[in-house]
Amino acid sequence: MRFSFWSFVKQQWERQPPVFKADLTGKTVLVLGANTGIGFEATKHFATMNPGRLILACRSQSKGQAALEKLEADTGYAKAELWIIDLANFESVQQFADKFKRDGGWLDIFVANAAIGTSKYEPTENGWESSLQVNHLSITLLALLLLPSMIKTSREHATLPRLVVVSSGAHYWIEIEKPVVENPEIVKTVGSAEYCTSGTAMRNRYVLTKLFNVFFVRALNARLPSSTPLIVNTVSPGYCYSELRRNFSGILAVVDFLMERALAFSAEVGSRRLVWAALAQQDHPEKLRGQYISNFDIKEVSDFVLSPQGAKAEDLVWEDTLDILNKVDPRVNEIVAKYLTATA
Repeated sequence: MRFSFWSFVKQQWERQPPVFKADLTGKTVLVLGANTGIGFEATKHFATMNPGRLILACRSQSKGQAALEKLEADTGYAKAELWIIDLANFESVQQFADKFKRDGGWLDIFVANAAIGTSKYEPTENGWESSLQVNHLSITLLALLLLPSMIKTSREHATLPRLVVVSSGAHYWIEIEKPVVENPEIVKTVGSAEYCTSGTAMRNRYVLTKLFNVFFVRALNARLPSSTPLIVNTVSPGYCYSELRRNFSGILAVVDFLMERALAFSAEVGSRRLVWAALAQQDHPEKLRGQYISNFDIKEVSDFVLSPQGAKAEDLVWEDTLDILNKVDPRVNEIVAKYLTATA
């Protein structure tokens, strides 16, 4: 599918439906990046549906606490929990997953929303370019470490959990260069200082990581046995007012300022799409398995993703990501071996 600029404008001007509602009594909901923007607004919507547990996963204790207080003030829901996680630190991700397992490990809805946008190469303490680690590697690591909890929940409570990874319609506007796709260490290549500081690599970094989110969901779903009671999908919130672009400067900041006023949704409107991906199609949830969701509907992914080169890139990103993450935490390969199957 091709997605032109005018298609983008038309979609942004369409009337948006109200938030999808469901009864979440007894369910556990986890939202990453829950203290601000679409993450916080999605959390507010979930809070109105009486979840048994609602976990706000945030990097900052002070901002997370402020979000808890605002959530209660706005919705009356007083049972929300604040859990701290720093996606720029693999150890923090592991500690979060370990705490979740010790805590009982029931998980019905996991919205992996957190992301950063930067045009400057800045490595994390783990040595990875920061947005690649936060937007792709750490989200993938956390999703895989929590996978057993979601499957356990489904089998012990006869439910159908959902993992929703927030990607972006911007994935339509990027392709990975053929020389990079020919390299088996594709993630290591695009994460290297040499690659990041050459040409327009960092200017396109956010878009590339969102493409990787689409790859991850498709690759994971392809390897989940059809009998596994788990729905994995990815969703675009659309173009919203967001702190994600707060570091823009110069002409880019001016252009974004003007585009926001002409086209952007509020964060609340964008969050409705996250909620839809997590709750919609209650009678036919299998329809959402492995799908890319935008504008409250299943959409075809980009032509590049569907191309032979895109399929090759998807497999390489999956394999290289697993190799990287298994060195961080050997449980990754154990989980893959136990719960997933090889593709043809």
